[in-house]
Amino acid sequence: MAMKKRWIENGTFVTMDETQPVVKGHLVLEGDRIAYIGEAHPGALVDGADRMNGSGLVFMPGLINTHGHAAMTLLRGVADDMVLQEWLTTKIWPMEGRYTAQDVRWGTSLAALEMLKSGTTSFVDMYDHMDEVAQVVEASGMRGVLMRGAIGLCPEDVQREKLAEAVQFARSWHGKANGRITTVMSPHAPYTCPPGFIEQFVQAAHDLDLPLHTHMSETAAEVERNVREYGLRPVEHLEKLGFFSRPSLVAHAVHLTDDEIALLAQRGVGVAHNPASNLKLASGVARVPALLAAGVTVGLATDGAASNNNLDMFDEIRLAALIHKGVSGDPTAVPALEALRMGTVYGAKAIWQQDRLGMLKAGMKADFIALDFEQPHFCPHTDPVSHLVYAGNGRDVRHVWVDGEQVVDNRRCTGLDEEKIRAEAQHCYERLISAI
Repeated sequence: MAMKKRWIENGTFVTMDETQPVVKGHLVLEGDRIAYIGEAHPGALVDGADRMNGSGLVFMPGLINTHGHAAMTLLRGVADDMVLQEWLTTKIWPMEGRYTAQDVRWGTSLAALEMLKSGTTSFVDMYDHMDEVAQVVEASGMRGVLMRGAIGLCPEDVQREKLAEAVQFARSWHGKANGRITTVMSPHAPYTCPPGFIEQFVQAAHDLDLPLHTHMSETAAEVERNVREYGLRPVEHLEKLGFFSRPSLVAHAVHLTDDEIALLAQRGVGVAHNPASNLKLASGVARVPALLAAGVTVGLATDGAASNNNLDMFDEIRLAALIHKGVSGDPTAVPALEALRMGTVYGAKAIWQQDRLGMLKAGMKADFIALDFEQPHFCPHTDPVSHLVYAGNGRDVRHVWVDGEQVVDNRRCTGLDEEKIRAEAQHCYERLISAI
């Protein structure tokens, strides 16, 4: 049986490929892959292809959200303008403690809607009730890097249950949904997990041949606490526990020394940079220019909607380009193209999928988005990269493809019932808030 083909002509393509960063011409999909991109007519390659006129649209790789907690959409706006530890212990964790599997299902469904409609095609999710999350990913057509996050501040028998759940989830779902779901092992953070518990996750990651993900060095108070309790800052602490012996991705990494940055680079550890969440919680501004200069892979992320409060990756790209200029006094600190790479190419590398995601290039997976460029804030048509970073937002996204399948068609999700999801999410929130 012949693979389905689609031919997009007359489009402007921001490829993220250094050899041809912007192409005006044609893109051909064959099955779940990009078969051709270029200015010249594709010739016989498009025989029998569905044809689409890309005029007025700018196409780019799907955005990659490298850290979040999707079901926290139900807590959007519940607790704002608070210090992280107070925010967690007095507001967020008590409400999350009342979450049911259905809450996670509808909260994640709401997140999937928001992410897809704003151009995110792949996301990392650390949470509980992860079977529900995986089922939403499968139905939505998205790509998910999923893990049962585990807080270890509990009796040993509960720790064992959490680890067993994490292992079972990883085994059950890795490679499912035609490969769109991959799994990771994830102790929540050094300050919420005793050293022995983290070591058990490291061993499980070795046994399953999977990567690791955790929160790390998000606040100055967290770093100081780690020194008080263990005599080490979080980076050295995790190094001692063997965490970086596996492919690793750490979220936040705001408070780092030069030596710690060098160690992360040496170990090949990726960083999920959450500019909006870090600003909202006053956690600080990560040393992204120094990380990039050292060769650390830095992806972008929204974190959960309770600390952001949206999941629009274009916001994170713009912030990443702007805040590092402001705090450094150097307008070249993170140029527009580098910020866009953080949301695409570097994000793909951070989730260990750089061989198939992050750019528009023949042979890569057909995960890409189309933005409506016939709008006042994109006029005049000067530099599309500049416009995407400094003028664009998720509401400009018109179409989205994942694995060659169109999952957003003219701003409508094809695999999700938006009206039902919004209604169910509202009901879940009302039940949660009524229990306070």
